[in-house]
Amino acid sequence: MSNTIDISTLRINGQRLWDSLMELAEIGATPKGGVCRLTLTTLDGQGRDLVTRWGREAGLEVTIDKIGNGFMRRAGRNNALPPIMAGSHIDTQPTGGKFDGNYGVLAALEVVRTLNDHGIETEAPIEVAFWTNEEGSRFVPVMMGSGVFAKVFTLEHAYAATDTEGKTVRDELARIGYVGPQEPGDHPIGTYFEAHIEQGPVLEDADVTIGVVQGVLGIRWFDCTVTGMEAHAGPTPMALRKDAMQVSARIMQEVVACAMRHQPHGRGTVGMVQVHPNSRNVIPGRVKFSIDLRNSTDALVDTMADEVKAFAAKAAMDSGLDVRIEMVSSYPAQAFHDDCKGAVARAAQKLGYSNMPAVSGAGHDAVYMARLAPSGMIFIPCKDGISHNEIESATPEHITAGCNVLLHAMLERAGT
Repeated sequence: MSNTIDISTLRINGQRLWDSLMELAEIGATPKGGVCRLTLTTLDGQGRDLVTRWGREAGLEVTIDKIGNGFMRRAGRNNALPPIMAGSHIDTQPTGGKFDGNYGVLAALEVVRTLNDHGIETEAPIEVAFWTNEEGSRFVPVMMGSGVFAKVFTLEHAYAATDTEGKTVRDELARIGYVGPQEPGDHPIGTYFEAHIEQGPVLEDADVTIGVVQGVLGIRWFDCTVTGMEAHAGPTPMALRKDAMQVSARIMQEVVACAMRHQPHGRGTVGMVQVHPNSRNVIPGRVKFSIDLRNSTDALVDTMADEVKAFAAKAAMDSGLDVRIEMVSSYPAQAFHDDCKGAVARAAQKLGYSNMPAVSGAGHDAVYMARLAPSGMIFIPCKDGISHNEIESATPEHITAGCNVLLHAMLERAGT
């Protein structure tokens, strides 16, 4: 191969990418236009088979590791260099859409197809990756394949995970034929990129085509339990009540108020509430609810948590009720590499696409890859910010734009 084309003029085949997305979406298609292709089901195996077949047809060498992660390699001039990798996942939620995860894998494949079309040789090899069980809808933990790859948890821990029917990851991987020989993590990465729909409304609201993702928000999950005393709703005067719901409501409002104080990236959510005894004419004696706090740095998330805990302690003192808050999960914030953010921003600028810094409020496989190699993400808008829903939608124009940015960001890192 010889690079005779002006690289700056290189563009992907948007129609081919769109057609590939639509063909993959037929595997597990739902009546409402979405996709249900849960990880390690027969349908997931069919999706993997299709993607790996496309990879081999594009001349890629396919490697599968022991947790079922797939790597499809296009050789470079210097194959001693670690590969420039892009990818995502192809498993979906039970009511998933056509683009979440799938777009990142097929955009990376379209980059390879475009390089093949034009006979472009890169200095470093290029790889397309798909990771096992990113969604976590059938097995936990989420982001399982990339987490095992990054040594966040062990292969044996992942293998032992069971679904609601008691089936294990180990057995289901074997059943669909995706237990490969390679040890997870024994696979170098020079740079990692992931193209993805935003899964939120910010880009669409700003009418911007490309989000240059700065990082992924840190997350702290807590359970808060407020204990008062059940009593009859009629005979008990307001001043003499030990109403766990009223104290809980004050703390719930503080969760939102705290997030509003810590903008632009503060998030505060109460998504689960359990009221005891949950009777219409009984003053609640115990309320347990979730607290989800997020922000762009761990320091900010911890500050938010301290403020909510201090408010809860004062509420307990003022009311005389018992208030307990315990952490149930913590995910550190992950900033992306300056070189990768720069490559994405330069590609968007060069291609003439409107762009802005963005943050991810959701987890992605790129979070774990960023612990191993310089990593970055590219966001494109999705209609109304909706994802994890069968009506998830993105335009062909935005799909094409994000892939063009991926192409040029990868070429900058791979060398031509």
